[in-house]
Amino acid sequence: MAAITAAMVGELRAKTDAPMMECKKALTEAEGDMARAEEILRVKLGSKASKAASRVTAEGVVGAHIAGGVGTLIEVNCETDFVSKNDDFLKFTADVARLVSEKNPADVAALSALPLDGKTVEEIRAELIGRIGENMSIRRFHRFQTSSKLVSYLHGTRIGVMVEFDGSDEQVGKDVAMHIAAMKPVALSSDDVPADLIEKERSVARLKAEESGKPADIAAKMVEGSVQKYLKEVSLFNQAFVKNDKQTVEQMLKAANTSVKSFVMYVVGEGIEKKQDDFAAEVAAQVAAAQKG
Repeated sequence: MAAITAAMVGELRAKTDAPMMECKKALTEAEGDMARAEEILRVKLGSKASKAASRVTAEGVVGAHIAGGVGTLIEVNCETDFVSKNDDFLKFTADVARLVSEKNPADVAALSALPLDGKTVEEIRAELIGRIGENMSIRRFHRFQTSSKLVSYLHGTRIGVMVEFDGSDEQVGKDVAMHIAAMKPVALSSDDVPADLIEKERSVARLKAEESGKPADIAAKMVEGSVQKYLKEVSLFNQAFVKNDKQTVEQMLKAANTSVKSFVMYVVGEGIEKKQDDFAAEVAAQVAAAQKG
């Protein structure tokens, strides 16, 4: 049996970034063969990634990358807020954001197959899961390629906005991005609001109007009034500008000789159903299992 030295463990850790004890176990199993120990770790870390794959990833970060008229906004998820602050996790997010800008993958599957630092994105993701012990996933991204200007705004790491605009003052673009993060519009104008959102709002307004007991013609006007109010509240151009609520965003842009062409906003975990842990039930189950044992 080959002697496993601290130097060997340190060398393997430097190559794989795996936990020290995992490195020592792998070297012991490989009888000191460094290449074989690396392979053993890959298998073990991959196994850990597979076990974690079913766990919900509703935390995470939004990352942004802009260079040369190309910009990317991306959401990468994990299981806990603690891991969302991990340096390796944040580096992975920054790396894949840059990769999307550079390589223009069609979707997350295509991005996962791209090479990054001598491995594929998917291999790096799996190894990161193995080291940290939490499931992680690349949820979504949006890539801009434009002759106009791009600006991004990250509110912490949980809300990210990217804006495509024309105008001489970049601060105006930044102000719009900050406004979007605060007010969360769903479209540029009322005409751009998705039909399903409008219909949902109309249905709610119709129920309220019916409960009011008003005559049909008045109820119909109430419904239409509610829908129009909703459209103004969720369309960027019609919203009151956060830095000066005496004017709309559209009026502010006109005064600044600036036009916004498009925007994307991501909120971490938006629409993902989080697992609600029942602590009492979990303890009861553990007690029952112990009694059976």
